[in-house]
Amino acid sequence: MLSGTSYDAVDAAVAELAFEGTDLCLRPRGLHTEPYPAALRGELAGCLPPAATTLERVCRLDTGLGQFFGEVAARADAALAGGRADLVVSHGQTVYHWVADARARGTLQLGAAAWIAEATGLPVVSDLRTRDIARGGQGAPLAALLDALLILDEAPGAPARGALNLGGIANITARGADGGVLAYDLGPANALIDAAVTEASGGAECMDTGGARAARGTVDAGLLDALLDEPYYRLPPPKSTGKELFHADYLGTRLRAVGRRPATDDLVATLTELTARLVAAACREHALTELVVSGGGVRNPVLMDRLRALAAPAALVPPERFGLPAQAKEAYLFALLGFLTVHGLAGSVPSATGAGGPAVLGSLTPGAAPLRLPAPRTAPPRRLRIVT
Repeated sequence: MLSGTSYDAVDAAVAELAFEGTDLCLRPRGLHTEPYPAALRGELAGCLPPAATTLERVCRLDTGLGQFFGEVAARADAALAGGRADLVVSHGQTVYHWVADARARGTLQLGAAAWIAEATGLPVVSDLRTRDIARGGQGAPLAALLDALLILDEAPGAPARGALNLGGIANITARGADGGVLAYDLGPANALIDAAVTEASGGAECMDTGGARAARGTVDAGLLDALLDEPYYRLPPPKSTGKELFHADYLGTRLRAVGRRPATDDLVATLTELTARLVAAACREHALTELVVSGGGVRNPVLMDRLRALAAPAALVPPERFGLPAQAKEAYLFALLGFLTVHGLAGSVPSATGAGGPAVLGSLTPGAAPLRLPAPRTAPPRRLRIVT
C-alpha cells in the first residue's frame, strides 16, 4: 500500500507471493485506489515543507492517515482478496526525507500502522526506509530490488535496460559500468508541475491533467537553463531527494533569480521539459537502449512525447510487458518488500542506496491473531516471475 510524493491517492495492490526454487512468483490480484478525502489532503499539504508545523498537527495527521490507510486496506482486502489477505505492507506517507551534505540522515513516513492492524485484523509491515538509512544508505529509491529481479537483464546481448518511475520525484534504476545495480532520484517529475498549477489556480487544480497546460505552453529556454543549474543534479549516485527541496518556494526563488514569471502554461511546459531533460541525460549516462516507465507521469502525454524524443535511441517500454501495470508497479514493490521482510530476507540493494550492507526492512505490528511468521529463508530469490 502506497501513497507517493504527489499525495493524491492511496494505491493498494493485492498479490499472491510464493517461492518456487530460486524464483519468487508474484500473481497480481488487482489494484484498489482511493483519493484522499479533501480535508485530510489539506491537512497533509499544510504540514509539508516548506510549511511550519507543530507536534500536535503531526500527531493528528499520523492518526488520520493511519485510519484512512486502514479503511483502504480493509476495502482492498474485501474487494480483491475475498477477505483472505495474510499481511498488509504500508509504505505510509513521506512527510520529510532528511538529507544533509548529500547523505540521508533520517526519514519520516506517517500513517500509524496500529490503525491499519486494527481495521484489518492483519499484521502490518511499515517504516520500510529507516533501516537502510541506519546502515548508511539513502533509504531511497527502494525500487532497485524489484527492478533488478524483474526488469534489468544481465544476459549477454540483452538490451541495456533501465527502469524509470515518474511520481512527484523521478527515480531511475540501471546497471553501472561494473554491472552493479544503481538506483537514485533524478529530481522532480510532477512535484514542481503540481506546485505551479496549484499556486496559479488558487488550489482549484493540483496537477496538469492530461498535460493540457504543457501542450498549450512554450518552453522558456532561459528559465530552463536556470532550473538545470541545480547542484543536486551534479551529485553522483547514490543520492535521494524530495519535496524538502523541490517545492513551491524553491520554484519561486528560481523565478525571482531570472527576474520574470512566465505565463502559467509556459511555466508548466518548461517544468515538463526539465523532467524530460533530466531523464534523457541519465539515459545517455548509462547508455540505455530501453527504458521501462511507470508512475503517474505516464498519464501525461506531453511528458511522454518529450521523453521519447530526448531519450532516443532508448525506447520507452511499458511495465505491462513484464506483467505489472504502470500505475500499480510501486504498490506491488512494497508487497514484495514486506513479503521478504516476514521471511527474514533483505529488501535493500546496497549498491543502489549506498548502505554498508543489505537489510531486512521495516517494523512489524501484530494483527488480531497471535503473530506467526513463516520459516525464515536462507537465500534471496534470484528472479521475480509474474504469473497469471
